[in-house]
Amino acid sequence: IRLDGPEGHLTKAGTPTMGGVAIVVGAVAGYLVSDLRPETIVTRSGIVLIMAIVAASAVGLIDDWIKVSRERNLGLNKSAKIIGLVGVAIGFSILAMYWAHTSPVIALTRSEMPGISLGKILWVVWASILVIATANAVNLTDGLDGLAIMPVIIAAGTFALIAYLAGRADFSSYLGIPYVEGAGELAIFCACIMGAGLAFLWFNAPPAMVFMGDTGSLSTGAALGAVAVMTKHELVLVIVGGLFVLETISVIIQVASFKLTGNRVFQMAPLHHHFEQKGWAEQTIVIRFWIIALILALAGLSTLKLR
Repeated sequence: IRLDGPEGHLTKAGTPTMGGVAIVVGAVAGYLVSDLRPETIVTRSGIVLIMAIVAASAVGLIDDWIKVSRERNLGLNKSAKIIGLVGVAIGFSILAMYWAHTSPVIALTRSEMPGISLGKILWVVWASILVIATANAVNLTDGLDGLAIMPVIIAAGTFALIAYLAGRADFSSYLGIPYVEGAGELAIFCACIMGAGLAFLWFNAPPAMVFMGDTGSLSTGAALGAVAVMTKHELVLVIVGGLFVLETISVIIQVASFKLTGNRVFQMAPLHHHFEQKGWAEQTIVIRFWIIALILALAGLSTLKLR
């Protein structure tokens, strides 16, 4: 438990962590089992996603293991964690581009419009930044019992539908969204994250019996970013994952304000801690943030037709 967080969290000391291992193992195992049929094999896109979620979870696992084994509330230093995530993100982006043949285009509106072609090198940079940002955003949100995992489940479910629609030539043509060959496999992967996340939530619901730790937050965040990149719906992720964006922006505003003026905008950052300091009950914050996540997911889905 971090000493610079709300004092009430000190009572949670001793709660088992690294529950993210169960999420990753459950999601990957579920995905592999879904392809254990004679007529199917795991696609390259699926393999790249598996590598991304496992590699990101490894960075988080090292961080969590240091915290537990050395009995301190800080694991990897910031530089080491960032280097690890950068390595994971660049590795994913290169494989997605050159091996899984993901198009180096940012689709802005409808499929008949060309979008922005970045070129392979700039696209790798763009995709890497998105994966790193999403992983860190989920990590920042993971501060209350059940707070991060439900928005992850909601976002994964949303992208399962988006991936399915993008992988169907008829539906993608009707909706005017980019057709992504083999995106159906990405839908299965998202569904597996949903299933693993729901199983974890059973034990993580307030009061939590286990925390996901960085093992879970970094891996699920990286997975969401990777799926958004491969389905060509990166910008929709900003809406669907809007709760993660709000939490991240609150930290950026707090740090910038304090360094520039010496004053804090929020009583404590990320945003959920601000409401804790204002006297909101933990369960109230969690459920209301879940509602916000659901509304934003529906807003993200609406863009499929509004565009």
